[in-house]
Amino acid sequence: MSVNVNRSVLDQFYRYKMPRIIAKVEGKGNGIKTVIVNMTDVAKSLNRPPTYPTKFFGCELGAQTQFDAKNDRFIVNGSHEANKLQDMLDGFIRKFVLCPECDNPETDLHINAKKQTIGNSCKACGYRGMLDTRHKLCTFILRNPPEDTGSVKKKEKKSKKKDKENGSSDGEASNHNDIDAPDAVDGDDDDQDWGEETTEEAQQRRMEEISAHAKNLTLSEDLEKPLEERVNLFYNFVKFTHNNKKAQKYLLGGFECLVKLHQAQLLPRVPIVLKDLYDADLLEEDVILAWAEKVSKKYVSKELAKEIHAKAAPFVKWLKEAEEESEGSGADEEEDDNVEVVYSSSARELKVESVTPEKPAEEEDDLDIDAI
Repeated sequence: MSVNVNRSVLDQFYRYKMPRIIAKVEGKGNGIKTVIVNMTDVAKSLNRPPTYPTKFFGCELGAQTQFDAKNDRFIVNGSHEANKLQDMLDGFIRKFVLCPECDNPETDLHINAKKQTIGNSCKACGYRGMLDTRHKLCTFILRNPPEDTGSVKKKEKKSKKKDKENGSSDGEASNHNDIDAPDAVDGDDDDQDWGEETTEEAQQRRMEEISAHAKNLTLSEDLEKPLEERVNLFYNFVKFTHNNKKAQKYLLGGFECLVKLHQAQLLPRVPIVLKDLYDADLLEEDVILAWAEKVSKKYVSKELAKEIHAKAAPFVKWLKEAEEESEGSGADEEEDDNVEVVYSSSARELKVESVTPEKPAEEEDDLDIDAI
C-alpha cells in the first residue's frame, strides 16, 4: 500500500507516493536485527540512495546499520516496528527530501567535498540553498555522496561514443570528434558553483520540465482575484452538496480537517462558519443534527473533535429550538383567532385581551294572536 511522500498532505490524489515500510525482525538475543525489506523501493520514490534513510534510522535510534546492496538487504540492529520506522522516515523526508520553499520532493542533493557542504536544489520551484549539516547523517552523506546526474550523462555519452566508433567505418570514426561535444577538461566538479543558475530564464526552463499534471497542482492566478470573486469560486466548487447528504457529511469532515490546520483562527468561529454553510444551503438541518449527535475521530483526533462539537453547540441548540418553534406554530395560530387587540387613546401600554365569542341571542317567543 502506498502513502503520500509528505504525509502531512491529506489529499488522496497527491501525485508523490511511496510504498509503506515493510520491516522484518530476524535473530534473537544480542543478534536481533530489523531488515527493511523494501528499502530500495522506498528510497527510489524519494530519489535518494537507500543507504541514506537506513543510516538516518541508525542515527536516530543509536543503533548500528548494515548495507548489502547486491542482495538488497538494509539492516538496523535491534527490534523495531514498521510503524515506528515509518514515523521516523517522515523526519528524514522533512530534513533531506522536501523543498523548504514549496514542500515538493523533486529535489537533488549536491555535495562539495572540498568545502564540506551539502546543497539542495528543487526542480519544481527553482529553489537552491544549503542544508544544515549539524545532523549526524550529513557526515555520512559527505563521505558517500549520491551519484551525480552530470557524471552519469558523461558516462553514457562516452559509452555511446565507443559504440559508434566500434560500429562505424574508419571515415566515420575519424569525424566522430567533430560531431560530439568535447568532455570537460577538468573532471573534478567539486568547485562548480551549482547555485549560480538563479536567473528567471533558468527558473522558467525548470518549470517547463515539470509534467503537465504537476502544473495543474500549482497555484493559479485565482489568488490574485478580489475576495468576493474567490468566495464565489469556492461556492461554485462546493455546490455539489445540494440535495446530497453524503457529500454534506464529507464537507463537514473536510471542515474538521481545516480547523485542525488553522485551529487558533477557526476553532472559535466554528458556529459562525456552520451557520454560513447552513444559510447558503450547503448543509441541511438534519445532516448537521446527525453530525452533532456523535463525536467521530475519522478525520481529526477525538479530543479536537470534542472541542469542535463543543464550539458548535450554540448553533446546534439554535437549530433544535427553531425546529421546535416551527412545530408549535400551528397551535399558536389557533389561539390567535380568539385574541383581539384593543386600542385606547388613554392607555399607556398595549394590552391584549381575550374575547369570548358572544352567544347568539335567544329568539323571542312567537306571539299568540289569540291572546291579544
